[in-house]
Amino acid sequence: MFIFRSVVGKLWLTIIGLVGVVLLILGLFLVNYMENYFSQAKDQTANIEKLARNFSEEASHHMYNEQFYQLSNELLGFQDAKMLVISKDMKEMTLPSTLGNTLGGFHARDLYTDIELQRVFAGETIDKSINKSKIGRLKAGEEYLVVAVPLKNLQGSIAGATIIYQSLQSLEATQSYMLRLFIYVSIVGFLMTTFFAFFLFAKITRPLQQLKKAADFITRGEYGTRVPIISKDEIGELAKTFNHMGEKMQESIRELSQEKEHLSSILHSMTDAVITLDANGSVMLTNPQGEKIVQEWSTIEWSEDDEETKRYRKPDTALGDWGLTSYSNPFLVPIPVPLIPLFEAVVDESSEAATKLHVQNGVWSVAMTPLYMSEQSEEVRGAVAVLRNVTEEELLDKLRKDFVANVSHELRTPISMLQGYSEALLDDIPTTPEERMELVQVIHDESLRMGRLVRDLLDLARMEAGHLELVFREVEVDSLIRRMHRKFSVLAKERGIALSMALPDEPLILERGDEDRLEQVLTNLLDNAFRHTASGASIAVKAERAKYKNKPAIRIEVSDQGQGIPANDLPFIFERFYKADKARTRGSSGGTGLGLAIVRNIIESHFGIVTAQSVLGQGTTFTILLPCEPN
Repeated sequence: MFIFRSVVGKLWLTIIGLVGVVLLILGLFLVNYMENYFSQAKDQTANIEKLARNFSEEASHHMYNEQFYQLSNELLGFQDAKMLVISKDMKEMTLPSTLGNTLGGFHARDLYTDIELQRVFAGETIDKSINKSKIGRLKAGEEYLVVAVPLKNLQGSIAGATIIYQSLQSLEATQSYMLRLFIYVSIVGFLMTTFFAFFLFAKITRPLQQLKKAADFITRGEYGTRVPIISKDEIGELAKTFNHMGEKMQESIRELSQEKEHLSSILHSMTDAVITLDANGSVMLTNPQGEKIVQEWSTIEWSEDDEETKRYRKPDTALGDWGLTSYSNPFLVPIPVPLIPLFEAVVDESSEAATKLHVQNGVWSVAMTPLYMSEQSEEVRGAVAVLRNVTEEELLDKLRKDFVANVSHELRTPISMLQGYSEALLDDIPTTPEERMELVQVIHDESLRMGRLVRDLLDLARMEAGHLELVFREVEVDSLIRRMHRKFSVLAKERGIALSMALPDEPLILERGDEDRLEQVLTNLLDNAFRHTASGASIAVKAERAKYKNKPAIRIEVSDQGQGIPANDLPFIFERFYKADKARTRGSSGGTGLGLAIVRNIIESHFGIVTAQSVLGQGTTFTILLPCEPN
């Protein structure tokens, strides 16, 4: 029941029990005392008999003195008793009506029978108690103690009888009054106890219930809940302490939330990927970059024959041992395969580790740190991995190394030729003027080639450093293309290549452009096309209006029917010194391998884009998109 789970109920039952026990003990003592008192009162027959004899002896001297009897009855009235005097001829010497009616007026025959009176006249003393069952005129509950003694005259003979009767009604009334008083006191005690319980409910339980409700609200996250302080006692102090605790908790939660938001902002703003792993190797927490990596790497099919899987797997270890089978818990993601060896090393050695991972075409720098159970504990509960995509850095480093190698290679050949032919001239090896002129021509061509290489390198360096000065003005692109067509028409006729041009009827105007640099772009593209197109094929130049980023633009296409570029080499043809095919490196044309890199930088300086599509053995198409309006 609720009352047994309530503080007020328990206090009420406790106090009721205490009051009940106290009243029960008090009642037992009162009952015992009253029983003793009443038993003593009811055992006073001898006293009344003695009193009756004394009055009888005294009445013998005042046989017919009515005042004596009246005075005697008044004295006996203080003890709730009365006296009757009756003669042997059954005549009463005092009339009951003259004696007052305090105890009621009874006759001798009301108290004794004639036979009993004759026995008294014969000298016997008779005492008895009578009640309603003996006399019909008695009130309900009335009881009398009656004593009859012989009455002697002055000569010593029996003249009658003296009867004294005493009412026991006062004793019973007292007993009844005490019982009623005990019942009233018990009822009042229980009522006061109940009132006190409700008082406790208002003063103690209700504040406690408010504290409980406030605690429930706080557990649901409403940390601003407060309890009103309505007293200055212990409960008021408890409410004050609770409010203070709520304020401190709210401040702590606010600080934790701010720190969490701060940490979350840091993690979200990091360009590096962060992945948190538990002790079983499951992903618990990631930032957006880390989640992207986990999703991308989880879609890769790691087969046992894969070189990637063999690289990240321990010897004689099956994929199932890494947890790469179906994962049972949908809320946890298994560790990506490339991180497994590093994770095991960190967990086993309880130390930090770093490495570089090659996943497909990307390179990742990974630093992993163990997570401990606590600051004092050395038990590892997981690890945190920070991944950075260093593919571009690796590529730049490779390009740097390739640049040095390619520049050395490009310079070594002409320098060797210059040195060899100059030594031949110094040794006077040519015997005829024609041979001497041939050697000098080779030396001249190689020196021009070295000059072009150095010039292209300087231009490319200035472009990539942002120091290239462009003179922007309005450019008529259609006029530029017509001029480039005329410029390469002679070369096309010499090599037997058909050079065509396609332009719209309306003029193509570029509001801001450097005409000289755009001419350099077209020159490099056409030079590459002629260099790699065989006789009998065709080269086409096309220009038209287009859209670039939802803005008006000009599209220029340079197409050839040459050898084409392999698909694997196509993404890298705009890099410096990148050679897709050894057959396309040099030959008699003397290419430097920097032309397309220069084209890309010039087009990007004009806020445009250049792309290439090629089919091996069928030809290549370079597409340029230039916005008509400046950004």
